[in-house]
Amino acid sequence: MPALNRLLAFALPCLMAASAQAQGVIDLDTLPVTGPDAEYAGVTSVLVMQDGEIVAERYFEGDADTLRNTRSATKTVTGMLAGIAVGDGTLARDSRVPSFFPDHTVANPDPRKEAVTILDLATMSSIAECDDMNMFSRGHEERMYLIEDWPGFYLDLPVKGFPAWATRPEDSPYGRAFSYCTAGVTTLGAVVENASGTPLEDFARDRLFAPLGITNAKWQFSPLGLAQGGGGLELSTRALGKLGQLLLDGGAYRGQRILPADWAKETLSPQADVPGREGTEYGYLVWLQEAEANGRRVVTRSMAGNGGNKVIIEPETRSVTVITTRNFGQRDAHAKSDRLYAEAILPTLLERAPR
Repeated sequence: MPALNRLLAFALPCLMAASAQAQGVIDLDTLPVTGPDAEYAGVTSVLVMQDGEIVAERYFEGDADTLRNTRSATKTVTGMLAGIAVGDGTLARDSRVPSFFPDHTVANPDPRKEAVTILDLATMSSIAECDDMNMFSRGHEERMYLIEDWPGFYLDLPVKGFPAWATRPEDSPYGRAFSYCTAGVTTLGAVVENASGTPLEDFARDRLFAPLGITNAKWQFSPLGLAQGGGGLELSTRALGKLGQLLLDGGAYRGQRILPADWAKETLSPQADVPGREGTEYGYLVWLQEAEANGRRVVTRSMAGNGGNKVIIEPETRSVTVITTRNFGQRDAHAKSDRLYAEAILPTLLERAPR
């Protein structure tokens, strides 16, 4: 037997035994998920990884190969693709967004709109009047879906007004005034596509998914054929875990640099304060939020989407937790997933990662 085969014959059973031992660390089998009154009803899968290894995994609907629509968690993927384009040199942090749409004649022209950069879109802080949390906003995503040209919808928005009760960017932490804008992230995806000269879905496949071993992804598309970087991308639970792990590991996977290290670091760092939500900040299309267990307070970084779908990255415990659900449109969906994480998962992760 060649030396390599002898080594594998010895090592593989040991690794499998270690993995099987680790799988029992967090008991997901007893989670109250079944039934309409169950505390965590609607949760479809949970995956917990620590130090890059799966320590708990449970599928309540489907299996490890089932694709999960985690809605706006897609936005973080688009942010990662923008970072790859920055690493390629086809984009810069201060690249002006309108310059990538030279054939579009904008409505409501304004020099401040001409100055919007990709970082403005990545931090949800452009000058466009666009706020998905305000049903009266001109840029509300539901209005975008009524027309064909989604980036054109964003580019045509008027400049945001700041009445006396609103905080202006220059008076806000980090110099940015946050407003959640799906149309802006959709446009960021189009910027990546135009800058790279490659359809967004192909750029993602070749530059992000394939190096991670992710072979199955299902995008949604605009009426004009643009992959929707603002939401709706379907990936398996384990694929989502790999994306979280990539960010946790600073943009490298098994020794291969996929995402620039500085972009990965900035993605997980606070870039904008989220008004009205104490203890919540925003990175590059990633939520930063406090969580507490065992008397310890940590700051999680999350890819998050409608329904309480989350990929929770927690640097102190070197962990990534994926929670997928079908609780779309439910008012308490995010709180439910946060509670599941804080009560059923985080305590054990903290015990396994002493300070």
